[in-house]
Amino acid sequence: MWLTPEEVSQKNALKLWVTEKSNDYFILQRRRGHGDSGGKITGMLVGALDTVLDSNARVAPFRILLQVPASPVSWVIASGATVEEVQKHWKWLDQNLLPYMAVFENKQDAASFAQGKVKGLIAEEVLAGQAALEDDPARFREVLARFEQRFGLPQQEKLVAHYSCCCWKGRVPRQGWLYLSTNHLAFYSFLLGKEVKLQVPWVEVTGMEQTTLGLMTDVIRVRTRQKQREFSMFLNVDEVMTVMTQLADLALRRLLDSGGLEVDQSLQQATNITKRVLEQQALRQYVLSLLGLPRSEKLQEVLSCSVWTPHARCHTPGKLYTTDNYMGFSSRQEGVCTLLIPLAEVQSIEKAESTSALPNPVIISVKSKKAFQLIDLAQRDELVDNLTDRLRCLHWRQAVFRGNSQRKKSLISPTPYYTFYYDTDTLSPEEGDGVSDEALRNTVLTESLITTFQTGQSQSPNHKTTSEQLKVRLWEDHFEEFGRGVHMFRTDKIRKLVAMGIPESLRGEMWLTFSDACSSLSAHPDYYSDLVSRSMCETSVATEEIERDLHRSLPEHSAFQNQTGISALRRVLTAYAHRNPNIGYCQSMNILASVLLLYTREEEAFWLLVTVCERMLPDYFNHRVIGAQVDQSVFEELIRERLPSLSESVPDLSPLASVSLTWFLTLFLSVLPFRSALHVLDCFFYHGIKAVFQLGLAVLDANAAELSTSTDDGQALMTLTSFLEQVRDDDEPCVCAEEAGPAGHTHITTLINDAHEKFGDLTVRQLEKMRSRHRIHVLQNHEDTTKENTLRLVSPDVSLSQEDLSSLYDLFKTEHFISLYWGDGVCREVRAGGRGYTESYHVDRAQFKSLYLLLTPWPCGPHTDTMAQRTFALLDQNHHNRISFTQFSRWLDTLYCEEFNEKVRLLYRLHIPPALTENEDQSSAGKNPILSTNRPLYVDLPNVERKTHEEQLKQMLKDLAKEREKGQEKPLPQMKQREFVQFCKTLCCMFHGDSAENELFQAIAMVTSLVLQIGEARNKGRRPSGAEPEEGKSPDRAASDPAEVEGDWTVSFEQILASLLTEQALVNFLERPVDLNHKICSAKEKQYQTRSGLLMIQSKTR
Repeated sequence: MWLTPEEVSQKNALKLWVTEKSNDYFILQRRRGHGDSGGKITGMLVGALDTVLDSNARVAPFRILLQVPASPVSWVIASGATVEEVQKHWKWLDQNLLPYMAVFENKQDAASFAQGKVKGLIAEEVLAGQAALEDDPARFREVLARFEQRFGLPQQEKLVAHYSCCCWKGRVPRQGWLYLSTNHLAFYSFLLGKEVKLQVPWVEVTGMEQTTLGLMTDVIRVRTRQKQREFSMFLNVDEVMTVMTQLADLALRRLLDSGGLEVDQSLQQATNITKRVLEQQALRQYVLSLLGLPRSEKLQEVLSCSVWTPHARCHTPGKLYTTDNYMGFSSRQEGVCTLLIPLAEVQSIEKAESTSALPNPVIISVKSKKAFQLIDLAQRDELVDNLTDRLRCLHWRQAVFRGNSQRKKSLISPTPYYTFYYDTDTLSPEEGDGVSDEALRNTVLTESLITTFQTGQSQSPNHKTTSEQLKVRLWEDHFEEFGRGVHMFRTDKIRKLVAMGIPESLRGEMWLTFSDACSSLSAHPDYYSDLVSRSMCETSVATEEIERDLHRSLPEHSAFQNQTGISALRRVLTAYAHRNPNIGYCQSMNILASVLLLYTREEEAFWLLVTVCERMLPDYFNHRVIGAQVDQSVFEELIRERLPSLSESVPDLSPLASVSLTWFLTLFLSVLPFRSALHVLDCFFYHGIKAVFQLGLAVLDANAAELSTSTDDGQALMTLTSFLEQVRDDDEPCVCAEEAGPAGHTHITTLINDAHEKFGDLTVRQLEKMRSRHRIHVLQNHEDTTKENTLRLVSPDVSLSQEDLSSLYDLFKTEHFISLYWGDGVCREVRAGGRGYTESYHVDRAQFKSLYLLLTPWPCGPHTDTMAQRTFALLDQNHHNRISFTQFSRWLDTLYCEEFNEKVRLLYRLHIPPALTENEDQSSAGKNPILSTNRPLYVDLPNVERKTHEEQLKQMLKDLAKEREKGQEKPLPQMKQREFVQFCKTLCCMFHGDSAENELFQAIAMVTSLVLQIGEARNKGRRPSGAEPEEGKSPDRAASDPAEVEGDWTVSFEQILASLLTEQALVNFLERPVDLNHKICSAKEKQYQTRSGLLMIQSKTR
């Protein structure tokens, strides 16, 4: 490998390097101790030093120096792992550089010329390799060479980062280097002659955490299903932990059935993943969660600045984040001040004159006649230019969209399919019952349901009106000071207003504002009505589930005791299922949509549902509710951190965390009284999911004493249920003292404020980091469940032990992953789209061939590839070019556990169509059996007189006929002579190398002769009477010529089986027990390196 010229001192280098050859300008050296038979101690010490210092000499013990004659300084320009590699570089230098260097009069100029040539060679290699995307390509190229040399992985394995660290084995640390690639975690150490290599695929990692180990702090613990390993002594442990978590999370999303979790497009290709890309992705994910932006937004700029905040009469410092369609600001302390400005609301972006008091100011004007001032922008000109370009493109797209919409409207029929229901105030529930179902189905509501259907209130109308008016006045005052709309300043004052409860007259508007669903609504006019018109005529699994749940959605509310509300809910849920078929419909969506319809128009409720499902809770509503389970796991960790006394009293927190799953899925709507739950929903739209975490912790904290003394899970559940039922709002119906319990009821605003005071320091950044770690655990739990279900379905059909079956599943899955790592993986869409357990993983023809070579009990030498191809063709009955684990396990069960008859049946089927094709090469490897039909066959039977083969065959055929009548099994097709020849060749290959090889060859010769006689007898019986063989050919010769009798010569499976049974040596061979567990253990050791080595060879030959 060519190296960037690095200056070294010859005087010091001579202690560790030995010169092999030299000329005027170049020196070829070998690392001291390498290749020396007597320098074992020296080699150990030098090798340990190279590993600790991460020197190239450990993996490249040969190097070439460039020298200037009579100078003590030289430059390292090349290195090699083998003599052949470094000799290749030496030859190139001798032929291509040395002749030209002799022309230079100044020796220093000649050395500079050589350095320039070497740098040019390196630049060409960098552009074509992985290092091109790195910050320091030359340095990374050297690290990559060491990684490939030490672990022997294909070039497709993308190295992302490497760190110096210690790996602990018990209490013994080993200093070495940790390599993090797209698919593996790898560690290498060489100390005092002992080499340690550790290679863990990310798909086997079940968890990671930062912990302490004795006196060592900041230890990273990596857990797999078999063991756990600790790594320490990092210079920046937080960076390492973040990169490891991201890589593991990304690998599991890509490779496992993640239940609908999407991978960012920039990370779809493993070759695009670098450390810098991961850092940008982590920042982007944080910004999207912090500001509640759509998942499709790309982060463009991140700049430090200060924003003028009129309410504080000062500039607030923080960070400016810009994306494709938004500008967002967050103060240095998260939550103090937040600002979100959609570019669609921006009218102009201007640079103002810079002064000492207002350095680099930018003025952003919006359509609501307000302006925002930003200062201290280091890259103001570039930022303004970029924002102006994006704003210009956005305005152009809006103009084109409006033009298309106008043309579309002009083409619409004057009698639209849907009418719009304007006069909801004049329609009473009783009148609504009289409207036909068809009319209600075709009516899109343009008013919120709460305007028509009011619930009974506990307070008097005057008291309720006064309380509502007071809230409205407070909000109006806030709008005057902080602005109104998406771009209002979000501070602690508005948080307090939200905790008190949003007034009913403003609730729908504020939900749309806080969630920014109003931007999607304004950007997509007529989208909902078009979607409804397309979706209402279709039926699917999702629509059937929706119909079942329609009458379970807020059944106590009068709006959903009426067809008006039911029809609106049906349209919203059906339209969303049609919009996003990946999610379709998930339980709990009906409850959320019902509440949204009460306070917003139908179209607004639809866009709010879109915002919740795709932006605020993006991974919640899929068939595995992965997102909710991840947050449930995060919540359990938060309980241990934030409520230590409770976690000490209740060591097993999983039941409490399980209760929280309903809280996250329904946002407390199903466990709190309705009015109190509305306060929670207000907080959710303002704070995001962080509000649910804080409220959940507050609920457990308020009941910590009772939970600590509970005797079982049922009592703890009753305690929480009773407490939540007693949480009230001012407008909530009163309960009697007996129902309220001795502690009375808790006010929802008090509970929300307590949650903020005690747990308000919980940040979005903390939650995102915890989610990444816990997502690994949740996905692996699902993987374990998938494996258990697969084995449960397969077990009744096979005789393999559970241990062997489990090991085979792991082996099968690993083979599937290896091709996904570096080759052309198969069936990703089957695994992602199907919910069947047995369809989780498949292997294609090449993958099956690899497993066949590792696990077959009867290797056939050069004929093994042919047998693997035939076996795959036999198992792939649907011709999909893939087989499942079920098919794979049944095949192995036949080989290892079935009786002699079934093993022969399998061999028979491998030599008839479809396994054996007509155009298959007939000159397959293997010894040709002796084809002769004129030798009489005698079988020695104990205590029985000798019988002729005719007598014995008659008896065996009778026995087989009786067995077939009992089993009523479908007979197999007859085998032709060409197929029988292949069958015999296979048997001969199976016997090759066996201790009883000669005896087995004799036995197969006898069986071959017997079967040929049977076939000839059948053939003669079919010939017309008086027919004779051709002149010059004997009957025996004619019978043994496949070309002559291919059309007529056939034998049945029963005849071949009966013939094989006459030879005890063959029976003993096929029934000889083979230790499958030993085969599996051996396969696990060989599988990885064999497959990776094969892929490396294939990549080099392309």
